Amino acid sequence: MSKRVLTAAVIACCLGGPATVAAQTPTPPPAPVPVPPPAKVVKPGVTVSGIPLEGLTQAQAIQRLREQLRPRAQRRFAVKVGRRSFTLTTGRLRLRVGEKATAKRALKAKAGAKVAPVITFRAASLAAFAQRTEQVTRRYGRNAGMRITVTRIIGRKARYGSKISAARLDKAIRRRIADPALGRGVAPKVFRVRPAVRLIDLRRRNRTILTIDRGGHRLRLFKNLRYDRSYGIAVGAAGTETPPGLYRIQNKQVNPAWTAPNRPWAGSYAGRTVPGGAPDNPLKARWLGIAGGVGIHGTAEAWSIGSSASHGCIRMRVPEVIDLFGRVPVGSQVLIR
Repeated sequence: MSKRVLTAAVIACCLGGPATVAAQTPTPPPAPVPVPPPAKVVKPGVTVSGIPLEGLTQAQAIQRLREQLRPRAQRRFAVKVGRRSFTLTTGRLRLRVGEKATAKRALKAKAGAKVAPVITFRAASLAAFAQRTEQVTRRYGRNAGMRITVTRIIGRKARYGSKISAARLDKAIRRRIADPALGRGVAPKVFRVRPAVRLIDLRRRNRTILTIDRGGHRLRLFKNLRYDRSYGIAVGAAGTETPPGLYRIQNKQVNPAWTAPNRPWAGSYAGRTVPGGAPDNPLKARWLGIAGGVGIHGTAEAWSIGSSASHGCIRMRVPEVIDLFGRVPVGSQVLIR
């Protein structure tokens, strides 16, 4: 075969002529690589207890909270009451900071939001601490008192107490647990506790007090726990002494009737009742009953004043018993010594 013929055969084969060549399949274009969506970040201005989280992903927010929030939240509390100080550790409270849960809150928050951190603690331990602090810092007051003598009444002033409120202390610490940015120092308010009985209360309850000085033969009148005036008296003679003790005025009468006791000294009057105002009635003008038939009354025997001459009663001059009668209400205390 000539060179020209061979060349033609080759060209024919390449152009799809009599020579047969397998057809080629076209290569498809490569599939597009999926692009992950942008990571969700915290909106602008969002903070947690003053810690900015703007633009952070959840993982970044967790890390920042672990570095900044946890140390703040785990600081101990310092409670000061007056000059006394108390410490409450977060270990005692079993306090835990939830950084992951807090970061999730921050991601959901609107721009500029102040997000509360997720912090858990044992409420019973906090309540026990608050109660104990209230108990050990409480200062108990003292009620007013008085001591009656025949010559004076000695008053003792009341003293106020003080205390804090366990409920208020509990609430104050809870606020600082919920927001560590508030700090850890707590100074609860100290309240004054008024005593149940003050000196002014004793004066109101004892506006009038009488004292009977048997040895000195004096009756003293006290008003509002202060000396007011005194009167000469006669008291019981030997064998019929005026009974000592602390009593109260039981009743009052003007021109009282006298029922003589069944005793030898009553003589023919024993068991009889003599009308009030009768010449032979020894109870002149006024009567202030004390106890057991003993009382204060006027007497016609003015010469007996200043001695122990009665049958147990307290005798007074008629003008003076009338003066005393209007000054002494029923229920007034009477000390006989």
